[in-house]
Amino acid sequence: GEQYLKYAGMLSARGYVASSTGNLVLRVPHPAYADGVCYVKCMGTSLEEMSMDDVIITDVLHGRILYGDRGTTVGHQMNREILRLRPDINAVIHLHHDETIAFFAAGFEELKITGLTFPYLMQSYPHYLPAHIDVESDVGPIKTFIAGTNCVIMKRHGFTVLGRNVSECYGRTNVLAGEIKRNILAEQLAAMHGRKPEYLSRAEIETMFEHGDAVMYPKTKT
Repeated sequence: GEQYLKYAGMLSARGYVASSTGNLVLRVPHPAYADGVCYVKCMGTSLEEMSMDDVIITDVLHGRILYGDRGTTVGHQMNREILRLRPDINAVIHLHHDETIAFFAAGFEELKITGLTFPYLMQSYPHYLPAHIDVESDVGPIKTFIAGTNCVIMKRHGFTVLGRNVSECYGRTNVLAGEIKRNILAEQLAAMHGRKPEYLSRAEIETMFEHGDAVMYPKTKT
């Protein structure tokens, strides 16, 4: 619970949180539940304002409340389905990020990659969901794409980021938000000077995907 509040506060401090939208989910092992249990905030509470009293614990498969006396948001079924399908993932962050929504509302179809941090840390391309698909209400489509990505961009909605632990998930969230801002700035600055932005090639990006762990998490020599 303390770790949950720590990262909720860090997300809020970066200005990612608006009202009660968005969520953070942590999977924790439990001897009675093969898929572990989920720590998540309750419905109607902002990550920015929450306290320990607002933390709910559910199982992964059915969303049954194991601790707490309030319900979860409808989006929790999306989080649980991701955790069910991705046993390697133990943290999910979903945010209604302003710049992401604005970028795709402006007509851009995909994120271009400007620098090294995104491919090394994200280690996969984003998956893009059109605005009419709502995987918070209907989780069925998730199984068709979630194995191949660590980031889902939901047009007109925001994004969902996956991590093997909460630190990685938080870091991936930051590099995604940063890459969105870099795209906006690169497009604006290039247009002002009659140029085209320079982005990384697919070959460069995919090489970085392959070597992400070695660069980001080098093993400590003993």
